[in-house]
Parts: sequence; C-alpha cells; structure tokens
Amino acid sequence: MSFSLRVDGQQWRDHLARTIAQESSIVPVIKGNGYGFGNEQLAREASALPVSTIAVGTHSEVQRVREHFAREVLVLSPWHPTLSPAERNASDATIRTVAHPEAVFALAKDQPGVPVVVEVLTSMRRHGVQPTDLESLIRPLDELDVRGFALHLPLDEQGAGTKVKDVISWASRLTDAGLSPHTLWVSHLSAAELAQVRTTLSTTTVKPRVGTQLWHGNRQHFAVNATVLDVHEVAKGDRVGYRQQSAPKDGHVLVVSGGTFHGVGLEAPSVSRGLTGRGKAVARTGLQAFGKAASPFWLAGQRLWFAEPPHMQVSMVWLPGDMAAPEIGAPLTCQVRMTTAHFDEVFGL
Repeated sequence: MSFSLRVDGQQWRDHLARTIAQESSIVPVIKGNGYGFGNEQLAREASALPVSTIAVGTHSEVQRVREHFAREVLVLSPWHPTLSPAERNASDATIRTVAHPEAVFALAKDQPGVPVVVEVLTSMRRHGVQPTDLESLIRPLDELDVRGFALHLPLDEQGAGTKVKDVISWASRLTDAGLSPHTLWVSHLSAAELAQVRTTLSTTTVKPRVGTQLWHGNRQHFAVNATVLDVHEVAKGDRVGYRQQSAPKDGHVLVVSGGTFHGVGLEAPSVSRGLTGRGKAVARTGLQAFGKAASPFWLAGQRLWFAEPPHMQVSMVWLPGDMAAPEIGAPLTCQVRMTTAHFDEVFGL
C-alpha cells in the first residue's frame, strides 16, 4: 500500500556505466533527496563506478555518503568561518569549496594544507570570488592544497556559446593573475561544450559535475507508483475532504498513497517563455481559482484531478463516472518531480 519507486536496476546501472565510459572525468553529484533514489544508495552506486570523487551539496550530507564511499568527497556549498561547529567538523577530510576571500584567509591561517576548490563568480551570481579578489588570494592560496577552480554555470544561456566563453574567460583571468587553472570543475556544460573548452584549454583538466544527466539520464528505467487505498462512490454535489469540495459529477473519489511528504503537489516555480507558455500558465491559474488542479496520478492513460490539495501522506482524486473504479491495492502511475520525491519503498536496487 506504498508510494514506491520501481527501478530496472540492470538497465539503470548499464546507463551509469555507459555515461562514465563516455566521460571518464565525471564527478557524480549526490545531494538533497538523492535525486529520488536516496543519498546512501547513490553513494553505493558511485563506489562501484570508476570515479575518484563525488560531490555532495552540504556539509551535513558528508557523513551519510562516507559510510558507503571511501574515496574523495567534494562539498559544493562554500566553506565559511561562520559555519556551525557541526558543519565545520563535517568538512574535515573533504575537499572544501571556498567562494569568499575571508574563507581563504581563515583556512590558510588556521588549517594550512587542507584541500580546496576555489569557486569563481559566473553569470549565475550565486557564489564565487570576483576578478578583483584574485590578486589578494595568491599568497594565502599558496598555503592550501588547491585542487582547482569551480564554475557553476546557468542552465540557460543568453546567446550561443556564452557558457563556453565564460569558462575560457575565467581561465584567462586566473592565468593573468598568476593562479594556474590546472583543473576546472564545471557544471551544466553539454558534451559539445566540454569538447570546445578542452580544445581551447588543452593543458587544463576539466571535470564536469553531473547529477540529473547521470542519475535520471533515461527515465524509461524507473517508474513511480501510487496505491489505491480506498474507493468511494459519489454523486454530483456530494462533499468530500478537509475542505468539503463538491463532486463535479457522478463518479468516485479515490484515496491514493502519496502526499506532500512524498513530494506530491510540490512544484518549483517556473519561468513561462513565449505566448504558448504564458497562455498555459494563465489557464492553470484560472482552473485553480475554481478549485480545479490536475494531479500527477494517472489511470488507464487518463490523468486524474485532485479532489482537494494533497494531504501529508495521501491524496484524494476524482474518478469520472465513465471509468471503471479500481480495486483497493491497485497501482496508479504517478509523474512526480524526482528531486523532491520521497518514497516508502524502492524496488529493483
């Protein structure tokens, strides 16, 4: 009766192996909810792959992967002197990302020799040292084990080739400042863009940090299933749920596994592009204003509508009267965002 993830383990692992074979410098990213699979599971998978380093999102995630991956761990969140004692302790024996001059100064003074990756500020403008900081960092970085420089690039780019130009431009800035860009850790570059960067920076090692493309590369290899927990026949106008919504027509209300705890109904804000995208956004908003919202649950190829917002662990959905009601225990397909999903059970791994 669970909300579950079913994986074709052999096919999924074959995809992981092929991806690493095609790009041997990949640094698997393991963070958050483990892309739906769980951080511990992904750490075990990474340990079976020929990779030297994995990357986690935060210092608090280090211990969970350390039990399953004995090689090097890069923490993507910047280390800073203001971290809590627990976070500072967790960063020991990892490669730390530093993105602020004061962090570089503090580590050079208090922990000389520790391994670091220096993040530089790209057009993402999330974290990173700026070009004007570079000269002041030369001496303190001499006291540290600098494993390279990181560039977190945007998913979308404003103009063809802008991400590649950003990488090459930063490599030039670092060289001009006397900081050797012997290794660049990059995010969100395609295979073609990586090839362009490597052709131009032929003496630089480029390490792509990859999460979604690796773990979710072929979505045919896994599926999400909810379970029908209860079935109630309703007539048009009958009230259901916490909010006592009225049934739009005769049919059934299904109670199914999967609620906000599992990631059902959670959606990141998106930017609507073009007239079509904006039109769809307006249509969705209009429907929601009248209490109508499409659910991620599907039965017999038809998407079902929420009867009301999902509860913590279950959801209530309408089933039209012209569809046969499923039995309790029947599975439903669910299209949920994997980076916010939590499953009761994972099968196949």
